Amino acid sequence: MEHAHHAQEHGHGHGHEHQGHEQHGRASWAMAARATLHCLTGCAIGEVLGMVIGTALGWGNMPTMVLAIVLAFLFGYAFTLRGILAAGVDLRTAVRVALAADTLSIAVMELIDNGVIALWPGAMDAHLSEPLFWTVLAISLAAAFVITVPVNKWMIGRGKGHAVVHQYH
Repeated sequence: MEHAHHAQEHGHGHGHEHQGHEQHGRASWAMAARATLHCLTGCAIGEVLGMVIGTALGWGNMPTMVLAIVLAFLFGYAFTLRGILAAGVDLRTAVRVALAADTLSIAVMELIDNGVIALWPGAMDAHLSEPLFWTVLAISLAAAFVITVPVNKWMIGRGKGHAVVHQYH
């Protein structure tokens, strides 16, 4: 019964092995928000870790931002990979699914997140010990979440993004 509830919650089920586009069209805002929060968690961990490492090494803004973005993608993909691999999927397939599921979502999040930080006066020069750093980071991540939820809803509604991941749960 729990599996049936989980399947219906994610737009699957109803006894069909393979759904058409009409089934995928039922993406809910809650489903999109959960998918976005999943990606945002990995992105936030990568972003903060990248900023901490870059700052600790005395790097400038651009190398630190590049490291933060790379780590955001890596952690975002890693969170998705963990779930797919736990379902018994081979590594090659899991990597392909994670790339297909998360690339657009993470890219949108990183564009918004880093755009807010880059455009906020003084944010790029704020140190980890300053409230401005953490305030702008929180605002940028919140903005990234709000803007990415509709992107994920659109993708899930078309059988893309996290809809692909849920086939393996």
